[in-house]
Amino acid sequence: MSRRQMHLAAHFPGVNNTTVWSEPESGSQIEFSSFAHMARTAERAKFDFMFLAEGLRLREQNGAIYDLDVVGRPDNATILAAVAAVTEKLGLAATISSTFNEPYEVARRLASIDHLSGGRAAWNVVTSWDKFTGENFRRGGYLAQGDRYLRATQFLDTVMTLLDSWRGDEIVADKATGEFLRDADAGRFDVHVDQFDIRGRFSVPRSPQGRPVVLQAGDSDEGREFAAASADAIFTRHGSLEAGQAFYADVKRRLAAYGRTEDQLKILPATTFALGDTQAEAEERGRQIRRQQVSGQTALRFLEQVWNRDLSHLDPDGPLPDIDPLVVDGDTPRVSQGRAADRMYRDPLATAREWRERAAANNLSIRDLMTEVTSRQSFVGTPSSVAEQMERFVEQRASDGFILVPHITPTGLDEFADKVVPILQERGSFRADYTGSTLRDHLGLAPLDARASV
Repeated sequence: MSRRQMHLAAHFPGVNNTTVWSEPESGSQIEFSSFAHMARTAERAKFDFMFLAEGLRLREQNGAIYDLDVVGRPDNATILAAVAAVTEKLGLAATISSTFNEPYEVARRLASIDHLSGGRAAWNVVTSWDKFTGENFRRGGYLAQGDRYLRATQFLDTVMTLLDSWRGDEIVADKATGEFLRDADAGRFDVHVDQFDIRGRFSVPRSPQGRPVVLQAGDSDEGREFAAASADAIFTRHGSLEAGQAFYADVKRRLAAYGRTEDQLKILPATTFALGDTQAEAEERGRQIRRQQVSGQTALRFLEQVWNRDLSHLDPDGPLPDIDPLVVDGDTPRVSQGRAADRMYRDPLATAREWRERAAANNLSIRDLMTEVTSRQSFVGTPSSVAEQMERFVEQRASDGFILVPHITPTGLDEFADKVVPILQERGSFRADYTGSTLRDHLGLAPLDARASV
């Protein structure tokens, strides 16, 4: 039986609590050797791309630097330009905000990486959402959700206009004379929309892909619509098979309104994994990893993000607090700055009620509950059973593949590459080797015609 081909990508962790810092093999998240190691592992396993998240400000909680994230990370585009030099086929995906950047700068960075890598660049478009982050930038402030997506849409369109301003044949050498023939309109752009009023000449000739692959991370209705209109892949957090199928169906049905087919947008949920020689061993290892990822301190930090109170006095192995969350308003600031709690839990009072009911029904402590509610999709089992679980998601239209988030940096992907990937290859659900050189090739996306895109 012919199997659907799975797409696999690697997420370099650090901007959340995924990484188990206490493990002896946990390494640096700033030194280039860490990025190079994970990239080489992903390429050895024939992954589509490596993905870097980004934080534009060090996050804070209760007035102090949030100590569950890596403190600082170099610029994504700079890292991936360096990774391009130590890899040959692996796609390179950078998260870049449309709120606190300008189209010309982003287009130039992406086109440069695409040139340096031979056509492997990808852009994860995000809409930075909070005033706290905005304080790091000249214009400060923040944009309401509708305005963020308006800016993101016009930002993306403007970047593509700049990239398309070079068709690819503007400068041609005349073999007879040795002179170069130049097109006077090469690189010219003129954009006048609500968010941008720019005109000039783009400085980077057309790159191997023409345009980078566009990723979108967002589960909101606005995020789904943005992805359906413009993205090549969407990064989601839906974990169960049923939730994944519902998300998959909802996003894919939106594509027709934009003249797109289902194969033009790949749906890739984030996932973790725990392997063992037996199912029991894998399950025990999975429990141990989750307990390390959600320590007592971490559990209280997560709870504070919803309760909007300092809860450091509570016992993480005890019950949820009797008091209700403080609702953020003009007089009540948020204890967590730069975190996404207000997007994920837009009604903290309703979330508190739901969590109390869940904790009471299952006799869960604060730490137990936070371990459950912060869990990503996890595949737990022997290498063979994990391969089968992943295939089930793809075959039953819950995803087109996965973005793997290992719990150890930078070696956490090695075990999956060595033990699970060969089984997927043997079963015919994942490539045995790259069949093209660009990221668009890896994702099965149609090549762009330079002349058709202008």
